[in-house]
Amino acid sequence: MTYLDHAATTPMRPEALAAYAAVLADTGNASSLHASGRRARRIVEESRETLAGVLGARPSDVVFTGGGTEGDNLALKGLYWARRRVEPARRRVLVSAVEHRAVLDTVQWLGAEQGAEVELLDVDAAGTVHPDTLAAAIERDPAAVALVSVMWANSEVGTVEPVAELAAVAHRHGVPFHTDAVQAFGQIPVTVGEDGPDAITVSAHKIGGPVGVGALVVRRGLVLEPLTHGGGQERDIRSGTLNTAGAAAFAAAASTACAQAPRESVRLAALRDRLVRRVQEKVPGAVLNGAGLSGSQRLPGNTHLTFPGCEGDSLLMLLDARGIECSTGSACSAGVARPSHVLLAMGASEEHARGSLRFSLGHTSCAADVEALVEAIGPVVERASRAGALAGMTGV
Repeated sequence: MTYLDHAATTPMRPEALAAYAAVLADTGNASSLHASGRRARRIVEESRETLAGVLGARPSDVVFTGGGTEGDNLALKGLYWARRRVEPARRRVLVSAVEHRAVLDTVQWLGAEQGAEVELLDVDAAGTVHPDTLAAAIERDPAAVALVSVMWANSEVGTVEPVAELAAVAHRHGVPFHTDAVQAFGQIPVTVGEDGPDAITVSAHKIGGPVGVGALVVRRGLVLEPLTHGGGQERDIRSGTLNTAGAAAFAAAASTACAQAPRESVRLAALRDRLVRRVQEKVPGAVLNGAGLSGSQRLPGNTHLTFPGCEGDSLLMLLDARGIECSTGSACSAGVARPSHVLLAMGASEEHARGSLRFSLGHTSCAADVEALVEAIGPVVERASRAGALAGMTGV
């Protein structure tokens, strides 16, 4: 198997697996007062300190969650409700048009059920939200803006957003800024900083930790309404029995990933560049989507290509039959393939968007993975092109 879908999830790191297994073998609820409970609590708090350290935050700012989707929901709903309670006129919610569905579906729900006025921020052809775009949107009615959310790095095309500049624009108008950093964390520096984001969503399984645990970094003084009520864990922001083993494994993965990131990003970027070059040699018409390969505007492990005349789903299945795993740029809803909303927002045609694939590299990737793809891609694209041409002639 050649695994080129690390952006979806990446194998657990040995350090995380060891931490996870060690704690799973133990007994203890971190909210209990006896010795086993205190031992579990110590593990949770040490894990919190580790995460806070790599994120440049205070330990008390780190709220453990069940993953990235929960973190996004907690940030967006919690901020919107808290802001509306104090200032009912604040109904405007500004998010980029290329957000993950965890953000887009959440704000759409706020619009449909909670009276929010959702506004999508335009992006350029690379998928970048420019600070001037955000400034213009806020300035149309700054007193009505409840919050802004722009992802740190795009989950499909890998474009890195100018988060510091965007946060500064929001702060000039007294507006809290949230960022989904699920894709960015562990690949590039992600920190709270002096004037950085007010809330940051991260997830363990994207960096070599287990599925089912994440964190929302909440800057001190920022008020969130909780989604769940119960035992009052995590500063009353997220009640529920703490996932002690998950927290320990998350911290171990984060510590390793962030320590290795400076040299790993160089290694992955070189592999990525080779992948793009070699694939375009085999398929000259393949088009790279998102930011260019030079500079720091693209995640080091991300390659997103469109193969004109092909359907992404067909390409994916043909590659899968050859033992190569990747993902399409499309979402599937009720069995109907839809073009990527990210590519459409970037100005691509529906035909271009439908023919896209994402190849994402991670800590287990090597040159052999790239060569396996290069060997397969020519015949696969040729077969998918023939199928696409036949479908066009028959009207299927």
